[in-house]
Amino acid sequence: MLVLPLQADAASYKVQTGDSFWGIANEYGVPLPLLQKSNNRTDSLLYPGETLVVPDSTVSQAEKELLAKLVHAEAKGESYAGKVAVATVVLNRVDHQEFPDTIKDVIYERSGGHYAFSPVENGAINETPDAEAEKAVNEALAFRGMGQGSIYFYNPETATSDWIRTREVTVTIGNHVFAK
Repeated sequence: MLVLPLQADAASYKVQTGDSFWGIANEYGVPLPLLQKSNNRTDSLLYPGETLVVPDSTVSQAEKELLAKLVHAEAKGESYAGKVAVATVVLNRVDHQEFPDTIKDVIYERSGGHYAFSPVENGAINETPDAEAEKAVNEALAFRGMGQGSIYFYNPETATSDWIRTREVTVTIGNHVFAK
């Protein structure tokens, strides 16, 4: 299946042999439930030749690029799954009532005089993201709303906050512990 770079979403997609709702949602960076709902589908069956409506992503191109920069800076050297999980934390925060309502505001949030994400403070957020970070963002968008609700992550080797260690762990991926 063709993997598209971060770009504006198309209005329709002609199903090819081997396609799946998940693959199409991932390809376009659209939440899977939104893709299925836009096509009045509750099942996962697709038929080659049928045309699907691909809704506009709820996330702008600029937000995708900013999120990819954060993923690149935060998860450099981590596995692809770890990169998807970092992007998912940001999206979960956007959807959570205790955090700002936009990707940009979540990424640049300050608490207690410090930025929530160290790459914002140290400038690493300004690095150009690699293709894997961009792909991870699209996958996190497709996965949106279906995860374990992680709204925090930390490296237990470098974390200085005792508070973060009190959060319920959802998963550990590479050097990061994810929690809610």
